[in-house]
Amino acid sequence: MKKFSILLCSALLLGVLAGCGSNGEGKGAAPANNTPAENSAKTGTNDANAGTEQGKYKDGVYFAQGEADAKTGWQYYVTLTVSDGKITEAKWNATNANVGVDKVTYSKEGKYGMKAGGAQSEWHEQAEKAEQYLIEKQDPKAITLNEEGKTDAIAGVSVHVDEFFNLADQALTAGPVEVGPYKDGTYHAEGDKFDEKSGWKETADVVIAAGKIIKVNFSGVNQAGEDKKQNSIDGKYGMKAGGAQAEWHEEAAKAEAYLVEKQDPASLTFNEEGKTDAISGVSISLKSYFDLVTKALEQAK
Repeated sequence: MKKFSILLCSALLLGVLAGCGSNGEGKGAAPANNTPAENSAKTGTNDANAGTEQGKYKDGVYFAQGEADAKTGWQYYVTLTVSDGKITEAKWNATNANVGVDKVTYSKEGKYGMKAGGAQSEWHEQAEKAEQYLIEKQDPKAITLNEEGKTDAIAGVSVHVDEFFNLADQALTAGPVEVGPYKDGTYHAEGDKFDEKSGWKETADVVIAAGKIIKVNFSGVNQAGEDKKQNSIDGKYGMKAGGAQAEWHEEAAKAEAYLVEKQDPASLTFNEEGKTDAISGVSISLKSYFDLVTKALEQAK
């Protein structure tokens, strides 16, 4: 009897152990209550990989602008577009206080002259290759730069690319920006004719990035083909010699900066002479220039 009881208990114990051993592993068993990390470990996936496949950036437009280079005067900026978490468009460009248009436009017009200087391609063509590299790699840090800010990683690119990748990184770190109402690009407007008294035909150029005004250039041209702003920079316009507190290009620069800050040429009122007291240190007539900006922006809508 005692021997029978021992055998019965042993059989029951083996049954219990068998049942415990099959829990969660046998066919048709309830799934184990694992954490997401544990489930990822079992399936061979993880959150980082999933993020890479789906895209790791928040959708929107990203923008960053650097400081003007002390030697060249070019001030670089980068605009990125992210869709479905991935960089789908990258634009690298620059403005210059002494150049009316953006650098890409300036290069396309043949005025930057890299090929004339011996380079295999123009600046805008090399910039496009850098942009494409970023879209392909999806990471501005995924490039090796030398001490000069150049790289051998992109075929056909000999220009300094550190500004582009550094600004792209800054833009992505800062997050998406609020896009302005205008289409990106450079827009030009000019007067209908040469002024009978001054001989100048006024011009205005407006650079838009991320939908906002980032650069305005007031100038003019005479029948000899001279540039009004350059004429002033060279000391030929002679406002200070005539008793003004500043030269024409210096006052124009303050008005240009005002427009970049206000983003609206209609934000200023003028007297009968086309002048305003709203901008400190500016005595030149501005209404016609602000009207030209309004005309240029019509092209950006």
